[in-house]
Amino acid sequence: MRIGIPIWDDRISPVLDTASRLLVVEMEGNNERSRFEIYMDEHELSRRCFRIQSLEVDTLICGAVSHPFARMLTANGIHLISDISGPTEDVLKAYQKGVLLDSEFLMPGCKRSRGGRKGRSGPCRQSCGRSGKTMSRRQKEKTEG
Repeated sequence: MRIGIPIWDDRISPVLDTASRLLVVEMEGNNERSRFEIYMDEHELSRRCFRIQSLEVDTLICGAVSHPFARMLTANGIHLISDISGPTEDVLKAYQKGVLLDSEFLMPGCKRSRGGRKGRSGPCRQSCGRSGKTMSRRQKEKTEG
């Protein structure tokens, strides 16, 4: 299994769409087999998605991500765990232990820790500071009901 983590200054990059470095960690069970880092210079999201897919990344742990890019990644079979922040090594250890979605690693403003989203992956349906748009109560009722 390969895990991809966009990084910036030894931390999870705040925005996947514009991250320039990607750490790829190959795991065997809960043990790390190898790791390497690549520079991502693709600006177009479809090319960025293809690059991540070509690296055979199974799971991508990231901070904020736009909805179009998130949909593109998941449609191509990449398991997305978004709205994560913190030091890269701490996040990787938390993932290995199964405690990554603890509030310690959630981005500020993410509603996962206070609602029905805990334990799920992918972009929140509520405002997480990514797009600046918050769903109306009517839109929320449609998605929840």
